[in-house]
Amino acid sequence: MARKSDSGPVVFSALEVANICGVVNQTAINWIKNNYLKAFKTPGGQFRVYPEDLLQFMKSRKMRIPESLLKLCCVDVKTLLIVDDDKAFNDVSAKFIASHLEQVDVLQAFDGFEAGSLMQKCKPGLLMLDLDLPGIDGVSLLKRIRESPDFGFPKVIIVTAMEDPEMEKKCRSYGVSYIFKKPVALPEICGVIKGL
Repeated sequence: MARKSDSGPVVFSALEVANICGVVNQTAINWIKNNYLKAFKTPGGQFRVYPEDLLQFMKSRKMRIPESLLKLCCVDVKTLLIVDDDKAFNDVSAKFIASHLEQVDVLQAFDGFEAGSLMQKCKPGLLMLDLDLPGIDGVSLLKRIRESPDFGFPKVIIVTAMEDPEMEKKCRSYGVSYIFKKPVALPEICGVIKGL
């Protein structure tokens, strides 16, 4: 199974990668040697792969991703990042959720740039995202988060006033867990967060 390297993070051997992907060991080694899958070599010459790199590889090849791998890449499942440029809604949501779900640390961002920075730094396990943001729309931000292992693989709840079935469809294709329309009942969101 996945092991910790000398520096601490969890890593996979080529054989473990092969087992996760449902291929033989030599296929995983070939992926690494052909630079399809990012890896490093131990002093003994063995290949090792970080979970984030395996996740990125599997997503780029449209492979089914096991829940156990997603959990390894989602660094802090107890942290929620609220991304909404409506300061009043963002503040009220943060206070309500923090007071009703004490085990969840709540972070706030008011635009896409700030959200990206916090996502990379903190890797929250949950993201509550408005789609109508200044500078970058929520769908573009969501796409960027899903395409880069730097952000982890958070569960996403959309909270928006926008009525756009095509945008909702795109969001679902990026693995959005729930979509809520504003105005939204915060107790309902807390219930969803508890279940994630």
